[in-house]
Amino acid sequence: MINVVLFEPEIPQNTGNIMRTCVATNAVLHLIKPLGFKVDDKTLKRSGVNYIDKLKWFIYDDWDDFLNKNSDGKFYFLTRYGHKPPGNFDFSNTNDNIYLVFGRESTGIPKSILKPHLDTCIRLPMTDNVRALNLSNTVAIMVYEVLRQQNYPNLFFDEPHKSKTEIEDFEY
Repeated sequence: MINVVLFEPEIPQNTGNIMRTCVATNAVLHLIKPLGFKVDDKTLKRSGVNYIDKLKWFIYDDWDDFLNKNSDGKFYFLTRYGHKPPGNFDFSNTNDNIYLVFGRESTGIPKSILKPHLDTCIRLPMTDNVRALNLSNTVAIMVYEVLRQQNYPNLFFDEPHKSKTEIEDFEY
């Protein structure tokens, strides 16, 4: 199972986009307070409104509350302090309970949380022109890297919502 953990997310649009990604990939979303928005905020709902009822998600009071309820699994931390790209990790076992932990948009994951987990800190390679990618983009990249290594279990390779006209039947 893939678990997306957002430590104190600040921007509702990012969280809304991540909600949609979680629904599309069967990932579970974990939100750790304090949140920079209300969960019923209309911007958040607008980003995931059509899918939020299909989302499996949980909210925690703080990091300790999250750990007390989720101690069984492998934890990976996305951070600018990481020195390994995602391809250095083996996510291929579909029986693993994988937690991908992402920090605040403004400050990331606190060093006190990262320090005991330096061996599982990941950084997406990029140029020196930017400090970091957008949070929702980073989540999507990581979730799909895990899924790629697992050969996309329980996901459709073909569009399940067939349109009235298939592309094969399209005439110029």
